[in-house]
Amino acid sequence: MIFYIGSKQFGGSSAVEVTRKIEGDCAAYHQEGGTVRDFISWSLLQLEGQLPRRELAVSDHVSDETLAFSYLCLLDRYGLGELDCLTEANQHHPAKMNVR
Repeated sequence: MIFYIGSKQFGGSSAVEVTRKIEGDCAAYHQEGGTVRDFISWSLLQLEGQLPRRELAVSDHVSDETLAFSYLCLLDRYGLGELDCLTEANQHHPAKMNVR
């Protein structure tokens, strides 16, 4: 899985791993060591003017992986990044799957 923000590329084997890499690259986020939910909540609040209010809530009823994947899909949907999902079978010749 690869997520692009501008010219930066964040890759990982899971949505949580990709989200953690985005977190590590975010100079404005000063709460390292928190949960992935903490970062996603903070990140969504930063986007308050760019996303509908209903999209800003972080559910306690889903796994971290589901939440992180939903976060990446949300960013992709609103044009704030681009998500590419790669399967193991096509790692050498990846077919882009844009999740929109």
